[in-house]
Amino acid sequence: MNDFFLKEKFLILAYDHGLEHGPSDFSEKSADPEFILKIAQEGRFSAIVLTPGIAEKFYFKFREIPLILKLNGKTRLSQEDPVSLAYGSVDLAKRLGAVGVGYTLYPGSKYESLMLKEFGKIREEAHQENLGVVAWVYPRGKAIENETDPKIIKYAARIGLEIGADLIKIKYPLKDPEFLENFFKEVRKATPRAKIALAGGEKLEEERFLEILRLAMKAGLNGAVVGRNVWQRENPFPFIEKIREIIFEENQPWL
Repeated sequence: MNDFFLKEKFLILAYDHGLEHGPSDFSEKSADPEFILKIAQEGRFSAIVLTPGIAEKFYFKFREIPLILKLNGKTRLSQEDPVSLAYGSVDLAKRLGAVGVGYTLYPGSKYESLMLKEFGKIREEAHQENLGVVAWVYPRGKAIENETDPKIIKYAARIGLEIGADLIKIKYPLKDPEFLENFFKEVRKATPRAKIALAGGEKLEEERFLEILRLAMKAGLNGAVVGRNVWQRENPFPFIEKIREIIFEENQPWL
């Protein structure tokens, strides 16, 4: 495993939203990948997540930022159970100088077996090339009534451990702090030795997101993969510094 994934704490900036959501999430500024890469650079992010097309066209100017190449994805146009198969490759990630690859799984979809099989193949190829693997584990499909049900999220985290992801990205329920404190502790107990990053999700009120992140870190999670919660803000840098302080500077009793 390369040195990047030996770290215990991560703050990763994600920018795969154009494929997943179309242009609706972007302002005129954030539609430009260079704007996002400059945020990653100036905000001292651990890494940037890019899709193959964006990485090939824009990453060459920002190679000091570790790259995680997102290998699969889907649009929001289909109304069927989600399936997301790779259109990028480990070989491309290697050629671009990435430290790792990313892959989204949709447990609960009728196509989950296809994605699990492909993830296993990609994981093996990536590890042979000394690349880490980040799994977005998002239970979704007609069988999943509520993808942020706490029991479903804990199951998602355990799936990430079982399939051997080097970093597991999970969502969080919007509950009160007392509930979340216990919930994140239960997630940690369900995933011994696994590295777990909190998904940023849709833009939240600043203090609300920081409160959730602080509870996650106190429970022993390993950081966050954020996107819209950062680059949809008019001036994201004060917010980024607060996130960095929670992840990297506050004393965590589990360390």
